[in-house]
Amino acid sequence: MRRLDVEGEGEPYSLVLRSFVKPFFVKHALGLLTREADILRLLADTNVPAARLHSVDAAAEHCDHPSLLMSLLPGRLRLDGEDIERKTELLARQLVAIHGLLVPEGARPRTYQAWTSPERVRLPENSKQPEVWQRAVDVIRQPPPAYRPRFLHRDFHPGNVLFAGEGADLTITGVVDWVETSWGPADLDVAHCSTALVLLHGVPAGMQLADHYIAAGGTLSDDPADHLYWRVLDALAFAPDAEKVAEPWRELGREDLTSAVLAQRLEEYLQALFSQYG
Repeated sequence: MRRLDVEGEGEPYSLVLRSFVKPFFVKHALGLLTREADILRLLADTNVPAARLHSVDAAAEHCDHPSLLMSLLPGRLRLDGEDIERKTELLARQLVAIHGLLVPEGARPRTYQAWTSPERVRLPENSKQPEVWQRAVDVIRQPPPAYRPRFLHRDFHPGNVLFAGEGADLTITGVVDWVETSWGPADLDVAHCSTALVLLHGVPAGMQLADHYIAAGGTLSDDPADHLYWRVLDALAFAPDAEKVAEPWRELGREDLTSAVLAQRLEEYLQALFSQYG
């Protein structure tokens, strides 16, 4: 990710150049960056605070690496523990707005993909309650519940949301990283953001998001078993210790998020889900 400050005739302005350089992402760049470009075009005339697309070279025909050029959004990431209640409310409202977008059938993104399965889950080796994890795996052995499809960000969490202001003036100024945008159940987006909140701030923060989402006008499954399925499906994709997100979060200053802390939070979260929905 590079910020480009452009000067010349007229007012100076800034752009963001996103390039895929790691082999895995280069391999899938054509699909990922093309999808993101399409989504940014779709969002241009909506109230979702997304970047404006300037250009895309998903096949690296003109650039050294597959790249996408977009506008620079104001604000910054806020992964600290300040204003958690306010942040959670804002995240819920933003998700309601995203899920409420009316997308013509021909412009809809791909159907969601599950990011784990019973066979792929890695369980923690030193858990004091292995039965909790096994029960969670058994939950996702069931067929996915029926759902009313919505437009999903699919990777919506505090690490992909920009904020500005403090306290009552805190506001969301941008939502980034639209490469995983999908068509699927609102419960899944809520589940993903809930898991991230648990990992960042503890179980209470993650358990509150669904309530804030409903209070903001969102609709989730009214069957506790359905809700449990989506929440557990997402949580298990982070097992055993959420290292995929932990490393970048630690680079941003959250050095307290050790593997042991995150594994414990995941386990406590599964227990809380079973207590409320199981």
